[in-house]
Amino acid sequence: MRLGLCCQFAKAPIRFRTATATALRRMDRAARKEKLAALCLANAAALREALAYCTAHGIGDFRVNSRILPLRTHPEMGYAVEELPEAARIVAAFKACGRFAQRHGLRTTFHPDPFVVLNSPDAAVAASAVAELTYQAEVAGWLGADVINVHGGGGYGDKTRALQRLCRRIGQLPRAVRKRLTLENDDRVYRPADLLPVCRATGVPLVYDVHHHRCLPDGRGVEQTTELALQTWDREPLFHVSSPLAGWRGAQPRRHHAYIRARDFPACWLGLAVTVEVEAKAKELALARLGRYLESRVNAAP
Repeated sequence: MRLGLCCQFAKAPIRFRTATATALRRMDRAARKEKLAALCLANAAALREALAYCTAHGIGDFRVNSRILPLRTHPEMGYAVEELPEAARIVAAFKACGRFAQRHGLRTTFHPDPFVVLNSPDAAVAASAVAELTYQAEVAGWLGADVINVHGGGGYGDKTRALQRLCRRIGQLPRAVRKRLTLENDDRVYRPADLLPVCRATGVPLVYDVHHHRCLPDGRGVEQTTELALQTWDREPLFHVSSPLAGWRGAQPRRHHAYIRARDFPACWLGLAVTVEVEAKAKELALARLGRYLESRVNAAP
């Protein structure tokens, strides 16, 4: 099993940079492109630092921030990388990160922001989602990332039709997106039982989020759902784990705790050859604590 760190650090001095469209509007076109190029290069350097940190601390997976190329698909400030100064240097820097990850056995993944909704009945929203996925697939190609993970989307008053629309849109995606796409159950609309038929029909793997499943159950247990999720994968499976901020009896159990409570990590995951991304606010500190707990479980096994 490998544990995955999601996007940011709590204590390590590694930061990714971004910009606002408001700030860029104050610049002329040339200055704007210079600024964006500098941000892209800075983020490639930060990514290299992040991957080196993961290697040094036994972290096997890093989820790349969706804004690694700031404002890449913004409707007004968006750009193609080849339009930027030093475009070749930007691409080369990210490809170097990919070579580093491969050399050290690190996995990289992407998890687009919630506005990426493939099954929206609004064609403009769906088109925007495809544009965002296409951009992330471009960077994933540079890095050798094998996952771009999205939620099922909205129910829109008719989940059956919404899932049919999702299947159709998946079939229309560019190959670079399609071969990396995964679906994740959420805590408000789509349970594993809702998405597993889509996964089987489209060949898209299920990223099983056990916290979401506990918030939005579907009648199946964690063990059975784990096995069904594993069957959808044609590469190393990816799961998510997190703990509720105030416990399962507290208010708003959907909110994430800073750390993972030991009892929230499924016992049936122990010993599996999977990646488990840790969605906890303490980031690398939470991974270190969870890693120590898992190691103690393994050492205690007969």
